[in-house]
Amino acid sequence: MEANNRKGWLYLLPAFAFLAVFMVYPLIDVCIYSLEEGYNSASGSYFGVGLYNFSYVLHDTYFLQALKNTFLLVIVTVPISTGLALLISLALMNIRALRELFQTIFFLPYVTNTLAVGLVFMMLFQQTPYSDGLVNTLITALGGTAVDFINGPYWAKMLVTCLYTIWIVLPFKILILTSALASVNDELYKAAKIDGTRPGRIFWRITLPSISPMLFYLVITGFIGAFKAYSDEVAIFGTDLNVAGMNTIVGYVYDMLYGDSGGYPSYAAAAALLLFAVVLTVTVINLLLSARKDGVAQ
Repeated sequence: MEANNRKGWLYLLPAFAFLAVFMVYPLIDVCIYSLEEGYNSASGSYFGVGLYNFSYVLHDTYFLQALKNTFLLVIVTVPISTGLALLISLALMNIRALRELFQTIFFLPYVTNTLAVGLVFMMLFQQTPYSDGLVNTLITALGGTAVDFINGPYWAKMLVTCLYTIWIVLPFKILILTSALASVNDELYKAAKIDGTRPGRIFWRITLPSISPMLFYLVITGFIGAFKAYSDEVAIFGTDLNVAGMNTIVGYVYDMLYGDSGGYPSYAAAAALLLFAVVLTVTVINLLLSARKDGVAQ
């Protein structure tokens, strides 16, 4: 038994080495950078150690705007995309004819490059000297007023960002929930129908509890994915997100490293650790809620 244990740890050694080199060491390095005040990336020197970098980031208007954008994106897109995915998955499970075709159609955005989808969204919403865009054409046809969704008011730009994010994440959630719905014990449905249970009660008492682990998984991964948003905004508004007022926390970190504000790895490290703390807190809360719900269900 002892020999088998040693062999098992030996098999795990490459994985531990990979984690240590590409996850543990970078995290430690980021923590060190975040505490080095006045770090000079050219000379590798700094003049002190403390929490000044965190204070600077938390008082930086660009970071506060990025924080606001990220939280709005998370709060709006995660529940809406999860609810829509559940509704579409339920509809697909009740469609016999052409089910595979509809599943393929809904899955197409997942295998399409995000930048390409972002370019399509920009063309749909952007006003040009030659056209107001398809969306504005529909709005004016219905008697409304055209809106500049790309360079106009903040609410319009956030609306486009949320719609784009929901569109991008829907296929994966539909795939997961469709699989979860297909795995629900059919005998439970048969027993409920024999008892004359209403469809709504069947959903709340059988379907939802059966797929709740997958729902919590999608919520947690949805929160993490939304907090890491950056390429979506670049695809729609370009690389200068600070000017557009649509930067995210990840975009702020990138700007501090490589953008026009580049050359400040200590600030970038501090912002990255703040993002890590937020994501970790949200994930822990979701896990606690999931464990509490499972405990009540048992």
